[in-house]
Amino acid sequence: MEYIFVGIVALLGSGLTFFSGFGLGTLLMPVFALFFPIDIAIALTAIVHLLNNLFKLTLIGKKANIKTVLRFGLPAILFAFLGAYILGKLTDIYPLYSYQIAGKLYEITVVKICIALLLIFFSLFDLIPKLKRLEIDTKFLPLGGALSGFFGGLSGHQGALRTAFLIRAKLSKEAFIATGVVIACCIDVSRISVYAKDIWQLGDKLNYPLLITATLMAFIGAYFGNKFLKKITINTIQIVVGVLLIVFSVLLGAGIL
Repeated sequence: MEYIFVGIVALLGSGLTFFSGFGLGTLLMPVFALFFPIDIAIALTAIVHLLNNLFKLTLIGKKANIKTVLRFGLPAILFAFLGAYILGKLTDIYPLYSYQIAGKLYEITVVKICIALLLIFFSLFDLIPKLKRLEIDTKFLPLGGALSGFFGGLSGHQGALRTAFLIRAKLSKEAFIATGVVIACCIDVSRISVYAKDIWQLGDKLNYPLLITATLMAFIGAYFGNKFLKKITINTIQIVVGVLLIVFSVLLGAGIL
């Protein structure tokens, strides 16, 4: 049963996140956590996320805007370390509120609320016509990269914030998606380098058949996502991103993600 469940989530999540640039890890990790301890679930998710991004890189990576990758990606990587450092200092702070649904504990934290409010703010620029016509100068890309990397290191939620900035960077739909993939690969490599020791120690506990199943299904989702890319417009992508940002923000602020 776990193979079917994990496979379906990986397939749909990968296909959907091909356009949005975020969400696969958010969807997949809780599913893995249903069947494995949290440390193993995080390791499995990180591996699938990296392999899927590398596969997407082969599909569309050559269309990435290198200038944007450098201006956004480098600050993101650097500030991810700062966010991770601060996270270590905040681990003893109690959540603002916690509650249970069906026996599962959910926690509302200051970090999650801050990110949720930021994402809702950025989503309005993709959904409200007057705001969609506003142009964000590319000089703010490094700031976007710094914020994305910082909150990625702080809470692990960097994809949505990255997308919120890149969608306004005057890129074509192909360049927008490809640029996000390249940046995500860089951050994933950094994450895996941190997890490497723990992953190695897990050994056979990783459940390689399930890992392969999730990875292959994610590949299929990305492949078909790339096929559909030619049939949609950048405006459609903006609307999808805007709606997903709001949904993601609400769930994050409520402590569900």
